[in-house]
Amino acid sequence: MSSPDPQVRAARNPADLSSEPTAADADRRQVTETSGPADPLPGGRKQPAGAFEAADTPEPAAERPARPVRGPVVAVTGAAGGVGALLTERLAASEEIKRVIAIDERRGECEGAEWQILDVRDPALAEKLRGVDVVVHLALDLDLESDPAARTAFNVRGTQTVLTAAPAAGVHRVVLCTSAMVYGALPDNELPLSEDAELRATAEATGVGDLLEIERLAKRAPRTHPGLNVTVVRPAVLVGGGADTALTRYFESPRLLVVADSRPAWQFCHVEDLCAALEYAVLERVEGDLAVGCDGWLEQEQVEELSGIRRMELPSAVALGAAARLHRIGLTPSPAGDLAYTMYPWVVSGSRLHHAGWRPKWTNEEVLGELLEEVAGRHTVAGRRLGRKDATVAGAAGAAGATVALLGTAAIVRRARKARRRI
Repeated sequence: MSSPDPQVRAARNPADLSSEPTAADADRRQVTETSGPADPLPGGRKQPAGAFEAADTPEPAAERPARPVRGPVVAVTGAAGGVGALLTERLAASEEIKRVIAIDERRGECEGAEWQILDVRDPALAEKLRGVDVVVHLALDLDLESDPAARTAFNVRGTQTVLTAAPAAGVHRVVLCTSAMVYGALPDNELPLSEDAELRATAEATGVGDLLEIERLAKRAPRTHPGLNVTVVRPAVLVGGGADTALTRYFESPRLLVVADSRPAWQFCHVEDLCAALEYAVLERVEGDLAVGCDGWLEQEQVEELSGIRRMELPSAVALGAAARLHRIGLTPSPAGDLAYTMYPWVVSGSRLHHAGWRPKWTNEEVLGELLEEVAGRHTVAGRRLGRKDATVAGAAGAAGATVALLGTAAIVRRARKARRRI
């Protein structure tokens, strides 16, 4: 039973206590009742009047105990640059992430992460992953200028090592990042493609062969290592974070090459939206393979209007044949397969992320605008970035002159080879 009101207790003395209440007692009861009932305490007890004021007084910030973070410990490979650096910063600042382990061959700039310096192909990776819950593998080489054999060796071997080291260290989830290019760019593609659409790409485009092999490794890993969850995230044309691909270089050209009778559809993905999608996968807010990009797409005519770059249209046989020859003789880094992604649609829906509550912050129009700002001042023809001297010559020859010159070079090479065969 609770003690009587302090004011009532102070006014009483033992001589006043009797079986019959006095008039003063009645007056005091009336005052107490009009002040309202005391707040109940556990067990049916009543809280003394005035006690709630002290309970509601906020505790000084300095004395308030810090709340422990119960989120996962996350390791990010390729954390020193590009998408890896941006994701590492994002996760290190998140209140839902307990700790971030940053893995790369060099130290990056994120001060909120614990750095482990090593090649992702090093078997010692397993030891570095002890105590980690989720690994996000972003250590990929998709540089157009890289030696193809060395690039494949790094990409495939690195992914194999991660998918072996992670379960050995007790990691329960691995997040891989490839590209929506693995769906292939084909004239009969649905608009948009679902995440479960068949992967119909071939290895003819830059790096796509590596990405397809990574996809195969991702499917195989849970069967080899029961209990391991592998999620693959596939972004559309990636912009920001230093992305430099055949598709971003397309907008560095003096003219936008359009293949006759093609049906291009452009969908972009800003690196900020990709990092947000990767965080959803890390926090297990969504399951299954994920496609990520801006909502909808842009037709070629819209791209030309927004960019202010006019088109140069060529027949399919001429464009593809010239692209193949230019790449074969080493004039351009882009194989003919890259051209298919500017001819046919490969737009993705991103339905799984949308159902989980994720939304892109960027529109296709906004990302295209940022891309044009990034590539301003660069000059690329048929996938080959021109130096300052080359760009000056190209400018003197006219906007389309450089493209025509490269196409003409391929034709000259072809005629020379035919002449040698006749001899």
